[in-house]
This record gives sequence, C-alpha cells and structure tokens, in this order.
Amino acid sequence: MTARARPADPAAPISRREKLLFEAGIKLGGVFHQYLGMPISGPTSAGTARTIERAIALQPYVVAARVRIDPSRGGPLGRGRYAYRYLVPEMLDVRVRLRDGPEEVEARLRHRSDLRYPLMSVVRVRRTRTARPGPARGRGPRTG
Repeated sequence: MTARARPADPAAPISRREKLLFEAGIKLGGVFHQYLGMPISGPTSAGTARTIERAIALQPYVVAARVRIDPSRGGPLGRGRYAYRYLVPEMLDVRVRLRDGPEEVEARLRHRSDLRYPLMSVVRVRRTRTARPGPARGRGPRTG
C-alpha cells in the first residue's frame, strides 16, 4: 500500500524561497506579455534590452536582470525606413536574480526550439552564506 500525499495546509505561510520563485515567474511573465510585438531592429535591440533590464530592476527583490534580444531570429524584415521586425519570443533570452535575506533564486525565459515554446524555468535556488542585503530595490516591497 502506498502512502497518500497530504494536501498542503492552505493556512501555512509561504517561505522566502517560495515567494522569490513566484516573484521570478511574475517578472518573466511581465517581460513576455508587455514587450512582445514592439518594433525591433539590429540597431535598437541593445537599447531595448537595457530598457527592459532597468524596468525589471525597479521591482521588489531584484538584484540582477539580463536581457538579450537577437533580432535575426524574427520574421520578415520590412524595407527602407520600415526595416524592422516585431519582437517575438524566439528573440528573447532573459535572466533575473532575486534575493530576500539569505534566499536567492535565478530564473530564465528563453525560447526552446525543441519544444517550440518560450519556456520560463528556475535556473538556481540557493541560500547565501550571509544575508547580504542587495541594493534598495532588492530588499522587498516598498511601503509608505
């Protein structure tokens, strides 16, 4: 006879680690749903990536964000003044690192051609040796 798994206690508080994993998913989902479809070209891709990184960095718990956009992975290119593509999932490679006290998580959004899907995944979960506070943006939600 196999042991039956007990359902989680809905009243139990979530851990710092669980909170950070949730927040990482929210941040990557936000990038995916807010920026897809915007015009992008070779000359504008790096600046757009930096803008997205800075926007992510404004959010609670974020200590690092890295965005790479490869405009060559898009659809047809327009001509002349309209020589751009639309930002599509295949172009994105996004990493975020979040910290709360000693807990730290890193997550990634990138298109997986083998799955034909923009996959969000947990790259690393760790407990740091010391509870090094990150910059003000990494200390948790702002209040008041």
